[in-house]
Amino acid sequence: MTLKERIQEDTKDAMRSKDQRKLGVLRLLLAAIKQREVDERITLDDDQIISVIEKMLKQRRDSIAQFQTAGRQDLVDQESFEIEILQAYLPEQLSPEEVDQHVQAAIQETGATSMKDMGKVMAILKPKLQGKADFAEVSKKIKNALEQ
Repeated sequence: MTLKERIQEDTKDAMRSKDQRKLGVLRLLLAAIKQREVDERITLDDDQIISVIEKMLKQRRDSIAQFQTAGRQDLVDQESFEIEILQAYLPEQLSPEEVDQHVQAAIQETGATSMKDMGKVMAILKPKLQGKADFAEVSKKIKNALEQ
């Protein structure tokens, strides 16, 4: 079963169980997938759907930071719920130690020595860690490693 089929089945299950909150999140996800398919005139594969999910997760994390600053706990709770639902469709996340190992291997592979080489390291890591790690954290780890 493809990721898209799994999302569609979970949407049907949410309708049957009358879980309106989950249904809303899944409909947003399906709409984002459909929008990208229409815009690019393609059918998304699992990797492309994962990138859509990651984009949505990043938007929600950014929103949470803004809502916390504004003191809107109700909206923080809603965004956190949406993150929880969306993360269920990502592959199992790598541990921080595993990410560190990938970062070190990529730095050695590219021969990166300064921040100028960060793009080369990210280019190697992007396909390997797609959906398995938060790239904001990966970026921080690369910066720390290259600044030493």
